[in-house]
Amino acid sequence: MSMTLEEIKEKYEVIIGLEVHAQLKTKSKIFATASTEFGKAPNENVTPVCLGLPGVLPVLNKVVVNMGILTGLALNCEIPNRCKFDRKQYFYADLPKGYQISQYDEPIAIKGFIKIAGKTIGITRAHLEEDAGKLVHAGADGLAGSTYSKVDLNRAGTPLLEIVSEPDIRSAEEARAYMEELRNIVRYAGVCDGNLEEGSMRCDANVSLRLWGQKEFGTRAEIKNINSFRALQRAIEYEIERQADLIEDGEKIVQETRLWNEQKGITESMRGKEDAHDYRYFPEPDLMPLEISEEWIEEVRKQLPELPQQKRDRYQEQLGLSEYDATVIVESMEMAGFFDKVVELQTNIKMAVNWLMGDVTAYLKENKLTINETKLTPESLVEMVNLIDKGTISNNIGKKIILTLLEKGGSAAKIVEEQGMSVISDESAIKDIVKKVIKSNQSQVDLYKSGKTQLFGFFVGQVMKETKGRANPQTVNKLVKEELDN
Repeated sequence: MSMTLEEIKEKYEVIIGLEVHAQLKTKSKIFATASTEFGKAPNENVTPVCLGLPGVLPVLNKVVVNMGILTGLALNCEIPNRCKFDRKQYFYADLPKGYQISQYDEPIAIKGFIKIAGKTIGITRAHLEEDAGKLVHAGADGLAGSTYSKVDLNRAGTPLLEIVSEPDIRSAEEARAYMEELRNIVRYAGVCDGNLEEGSMRCDANVSLRLWGQKEFGTRAEIKNINSFRALQRAIEYEIERQADLIEDGEKIVQETRLWNEQKGITESMRGKEDAHDYRYFPEPDLMPLEISEEWIEEVRKQLPELPQQKRDRYQEQLGLSEYDATVIVESMEMAGFFDKVVELQTNIKMAVNWLMGDVTAYLKENKLTINETKLTPESLVEMVNLIDKGTISNNIGKKIILTLLEKGGSAAKIVEEQGMSVISDESAIKDIVKKVIKSNQSQVDLYKSGKTQLFGFFVGQVMKETKGRANPQTVNKLVKEELDN
């Protein structure tokens, strides 16, 4: 009988390490002048270097190196003063040279870490390499699926940074949190757009189990090319259950590479797992080792922006945000940029956060938009918050205005003026409406006076309805109570 995940975790320690490939946001490829623009016609972004034609030589793109150093610094890595490129030999139809230029024993960054939920996850290394092309499988005979494949080499030579974690991750949820934080870091650093759907960030997960207290690692399986956070979590959870079932049945885990089948919700065997010696690494003869001076490293360090953890800390320590609010705002780089501008404009920060976390976020989720894709601006939000803070309009009126600002933009003050939406604070005017409401609902008045005091909210609601939400709520509550208690 299969064990549940909870039962497995009681008996076995789950060991997970992730290898994340981040496509660097350069205009040209790592060793060629061809464009890296996504979405071009097949084989349009190619040069003789990308095609691996005889006699061509790679020329290293310095921007790629700078991005590698910058990412290493963002991941708290050491940047060695020397790194080199190597040939990784393997044959595949979309790898025209028959080898990939990568980094093996002297990568650009080593010994880093990131923190998630207070836990430190070590980073073994981050190394630069070129991407392969892509196979497009097509044709069908009705039985066997695709009958031929086309090769698109637009992606061949696109610069990648492979970030390899230590086997410090202990659950599928932790793996997802690590991947989400890593995506945030590379996006904030400006080195990768983190677009999993377009393949600009991909993940391989190494998963193994060992009995609690056992020192040796179990045999691992690698799950290749996972391209969503949900798929990462599901694939790891499935793999944990698969391996536990095999061990419980007395079978051995085979070291292999597996693929995640999203439709079936399972991992499937792809090939036996290669080790380093299978790739026959040797130093790339067409590229000299790279010497990176301390001055170079410090020059790149100056380009480091405020990173996600620093931003979360600042929001909590300086602005008084809760950990949850700070985390949610930082999760979206667009939202964090928007919020920083709101802070610069100086307003009631707590109220502004409530609007961003409430109505604005709900609207964005419902319409699958980022805040930059709406008409709302930091200036218009601050203007609205200030109107509420001064008592010119109520929160209820704000809920109507925020929708207009999101969809059409404009000035909150102008909307209030044009539509006559300012708060009615004149007690005599409100008192007349309260009397009218009470007179029109005598049966509810009798029930209220007989002890059903919960009807108080009914009368307040009727007054607010009569004033189209414009009456000052505190004044309404006071006057309704006075009239009912008479």
